[in-house]
Amino acid sequence: MDEQQSTINRELTSGGFLFYHAKDAKMAEEEREKIAYLEARLDYSSPDKVLQVYEKAVQERIFTTPVGIFYLKNLQNFLLEQPEIDKNAISPIPLFHTYDRELREKQQPARNRLIVPAPKKKRRMIFPLSIILNVLLMIAIIAMFTITLESDNPNVLNYERALTDRYASWEQELTEREQAVRQRERELQIEEE
Repeated sequence: MDEQQSTINRELTSGGFLFYHAKDAKMAEEEREKIAYLEARLDYSSPDKVLQVYEKAVQERIFTTPVGIFYLKNLQNFLLEQPEIDKNAISPIPLFHTYDRELREKQQPARNRLIVPAPKKKRRMIFPLSIILNVLLMIAIIAMFTITLESDNPNVLNYERALTDRYASWEQELTEREQAVRQRERELQIEEE
């Protein structure tokens, strides 16, 4: 267990700081690489150039983890010791975190809020209610189709049957009238002859 704990601590440690998340430790490691790069190229014999690098790092927020902030503090201390550098020209190191517990809790109320699951009684009521509503909707749909199919008015579902019935009745009516006319003609021809 101690070996596993030391592996975890190595993953969370960077620059002598133990971080809460591995992502933060990785950011600190990246900042350590930036620091190594700067240190290899930084000429401490020219405090003006050190001041330029410091100011650029502060303005562009290059360093945000404690590792980087610690490095900026070391640069700031170096610059404050230099007599040729104006102390007012050295920007303070911005910290974008709050350390006041009350203020931090006000800014992040989600941490204080407990997530409480919904009462089980309400969950149990939702399922039967859903089933009842689905059954009622199915009954309503079936009733609508039944009414539509049984209706005498033509609609999308029975228009062919309604039109066929209507034309059949017209045809039957026309046939009856035609027979009546022919019969009448026959009677008239008999009387004329």
